[in-house]
Amino acid sequence: MPTNALPSPDSPSGEPGIVRKVSYVSLGCPKALVDSERIITRLRAEGYELTRTHAGADLVLVNTCGFLDSAKAESLAAIGEAMAENGKVVVTGCMGAEPDAITERFPNVLAVTGPQQYESVMEAVHRAAPPAHAPFVDLVPPQGIKLTPRHYAYLKISEGCNNRCSFCIIPKLRGDLVSRPAADVLREAEKLVAAGVKELLVISQDTSAYGVDLKYAASVWRDREVRAKFLDLSSALGEFGVWVRLHYVYPYPHVDEVIPLMAEGRVLPYLDIPFQHGATSVLQRMRRPGAQEKTLQRIARWRELCPDIALRSTFIVGFPGETEQEFEELLAWLDEASLDRVGCFKYEPVKGAPANDLGAAVPDDVKEERWHRFMQRQQAISARRLKRKIGTRQQVIIDAIEGGIARGRSKADAPEIDGSVHVVSRRPLRVGEIATVKIERADAYDLHGTAVGF
Repeated sequence: MPTNALPSPDSPSGEPGIVRKVSYVSLGCPKALVDSERIITRLRAEGYELTRTHAGADLVLVNTCGFLDSAKAESLAAIGEAMAENGKVVVTGCMGAEPDAITERFPNVLAVTGPQQYESVMEAVHRAAPPAHAPFVDLVPPQGIKLTPRHYAYLKISEGCNNRCSFCIIPKLRGDLVSRPAADVLREAEKLVAAGVKELLVISQDTSAYGVDLKYAASVWRDREVRAKFLDLSSALGEFGVWVRLHYVYPYPHVDEVIPLMAEGRVLPYLDIPFQHGATSVLQRMRRPGAQEKTLQRIARWRELCPDIALRSTFIVGFPGETEQEFEELLAWLDEASLDRVGCFKYEPVKGAPANDLGAAVPDDVKEERWHRFMQRQQAISARRLKRKIGTRQQVIIDAIEGGIARGRSKADAPEIDGSVHVVSRRPLRVGEIATVKIERADAYDLHGTAVGF
C-alpha cells in the first residue's frame, strides 16, 4: 500500500476483545531509544501488544538512525526485513527526516515520520491497525515502558542542538535545542526511582546547554523552584540517592561547576565529553572548541577537585584534510589527557554536512591505519589507568549473571559503551544489586574482583 493510501482515519475501530500486535525495531543512539520508549508507552496505554517477531503482527514500527551512511544502511536493511516478513511497516526516527530515501526504496511503506513526531506515529498506527478498545491508563506503569533493564534508565532532558559542527546534521534532523522544564525532568526521575531504577543516565544532544532556550526559567518541584540549568538540575537529581551519570556534555566553562557535586558524591564522578580531536586546526575545521591546552588544564583541575573522576570521550580520525602531523598531535593530546574511556570513529561523509565541502578526503586505508594506531595507544592508557584500581574496593552495579560469574559496572562505566567488572561471590548476587567488590585483576578494558562485605 503506498504511503498516501492509508486507510481513512474514520475507519471503525477494531472489534472488542481483539488485541492488536505491534512489532518494534529501535535503532540508533540512546536519544532514539528514549523516543522508542515514549512511543511504546503510548502503544501499551492504548492496549496494543508488543511482539518480538514481525510475522503475525498487525504492523511493524521501525525507529531509524540517519546520522551516518552505515547507520542508514542498517536502517534500510531493517525496513527491508520488516517488509519481507510482514509487509505493513511504519517508519520513524532520524532517517524519516528525509522520507524520499525510504520511499524510493520501499514505496509501499505505510507511513514515514521524522524524529520526535509521536503524534504522527500514533496516527499512522491507528490508520493501519485501529485500537481494539479505548485507552486504559492502567495498562502502563507510572514510569512508562522502558527498553532498558529495570535497574537503569535513560533520562532525556532536551531535544535538538544549537551547535553547528561541520560533520553533523543532527540540528537538521532534530532541530535546535528544546529543553524540558526542570520540574518535568525531576518528576520523571522520581517515578523511575520509585519503580526501582538505581541509575539515571542523563542524555541529550548537548547536555551542558540545557536550559539556554528557556533562559534558565525556574519551575516548581517539591514546593520549591528549580532553574532549568545544568548545575541546578544535576544537584536536584543528586537528591534521589541513586547513581546519576552525565552524558554528551559539551565542554563549556560552566561544566567546571558540577565537579564539586561529584567530589561530594551527589552525582557520579563521570563525564562523557565528545572532544573529537586533539589538533586545534582540525577542531577549527570541525567547528568545535579548539583551545586544547586550556582543556588539558581543566582536566587536571577536575582531577585535583575529584581524584576519582572518570572521563570518557569520542574522537574522529581521518577527518577531511587531516595530515599526519595533525594525527600525531591527536595522539600526543591523548597521552597528555590520559582519559579513562575512549571511543574512536573513522570519518564517514554525511549527506548535507558542511565537512563534505572541505575537500582533501583522507584515503580509506589511511583512516584504517590511523584508527588502529589510535586504539593501540588508548588501549595502553586504559590498561594503565585500570591497573591503579587493583587492591581498591569499588561499588559495582550488577547487570547480568553468567555461568555463576556476575558482570557489572563500576561508577566509571556506563552501560553498553564502557568496560565491565567481572565479580565472583560467595553468595548469589542479584541483577540490579550494588555490591562492594575488591578488585584483584585488570586487563585493557575490564576489571575482575570478589564481592566483599557480607
